[in-house]
Amino acid sequence: MRFKTDLKNVKTFSKLTAALSSLEKVAWMRLDDDTVRFTVIPDQGSQVWASLSMDHIFDSYQLQSAEPHNTINLELPLGPLHRALKSADDKNCTSASLRLTKKNNVPLLSMTITTTTTSSSGPAYSRFAGRGGGSGLARDNLGGAGPFDDDDGEFPVEPLETDLNREREKIITQDIPVRVLHPEHVETIMQPKVREPDVHIQLPPLLSLKAISDRFTKLAVAARTGSSSSAAAGANASSAAASSYSPKLEISANMHGSLRLALTADSLDVASQWDGLENPELDPGQLNCPLEDHPSTRFREGGPGRWATVRVDGRDWSRVLSVGRLEGRVIACFADEHALILYVYVPQYDDVSAEDSVVTYYVSSYSM
Repeated sequence: MRFKTDLKNVKTFSKLTAALSSLEKVAWMRLDDDTVRFTVIPDQGSQVWASLSMDHIFDSYQLQSAEPHNTINLELPLGPLHRALKSADDKNCTSASLRLTKKNNVPLLSMTITTTTTSSSGPAYSRFAGRGGGSGLARDNLGGAGPFDDDDGEFPVEPLETDLNREREKIITQDIPVRVLHPEHVETIMQPKVREPDVHIQLPPLLSLKAISDRFTKLAVAARTGSSSSAAAGANASSAAASSYSPKLEISANMHGSLRLALTADSLDVASQWDGLENPELDPGQLNCPLEDHPSTRFREGGPGRWATVRVDGRDWSRVLSVGRLEGRVIACFADEHALILYVYVPQYDDVSAEDSVVTYYVSSYSM
């Protein structure tokens, strides 16, 4: 089993691991000849299935195993991987590589980072003196003519460059412990199956959506804290209730370009709406039914008042929206009262002709 590669698009790789680590501490990484996949399945909350071409984040990679398509399955901690990538995402970093190795019979992903720093040395020597100077190179100690005297005893005066910029190379190695997974165990990891979506819509920038979602969540927590304070016997009970409480946000969309985020609680009823969004056209060749029979067609024909709705945990939803740091377009597919699937398209900036990689989030809906 062998895996060795140089890293490219380190910034994108770092942002992806940051988004994944907000949901869970551990991920499954699957490598094969063409694709690298990251899967995060927490005990509770949203699942992530990310699929990127090997060329998106790796360069000059070598991959070899006894499995078909040279498949290697690894379980890895996201925190140490993200910290190592942050070290590689530095303006002084000239190269970074990753390889699967073993120390003391423990499998490791070893990241080697090469950085350069420039140091400047201060002046070490005075400049040559001109006429009347004290260096006396034109005459000997006895006042006679020196071996380099010319007729007038003068020499051309030039500065001695002593402020030398020296580049120094530093190599940093960070070892990330991993587990090599058996293929039979991996086969039990299955993506959730969701029915055809009722509404599909391109979301506004996720970071702005996250800001409003977080605001709604804080309002709900503050309102609950206030009501708990009046009823609770002490501040500790109120604080514990607030820390464990996460409100349910209601997200709705229609097939006429509108998205709505709402929060309804005992003392709160707030909502925010976006209009003029895009409902992308479906490819009939990828559908399991004729386009006219697709659920989204019925929702479109139902007019702007026909909404598909899901209810999500406020804090989990905030962690999902952290994937907005990848700055790709996001298509949300609503299965009414059942689930929300987000397709995050990660652009490959160094090759505009290449297909975008996709990070898929599965968010289950809470019942009323």
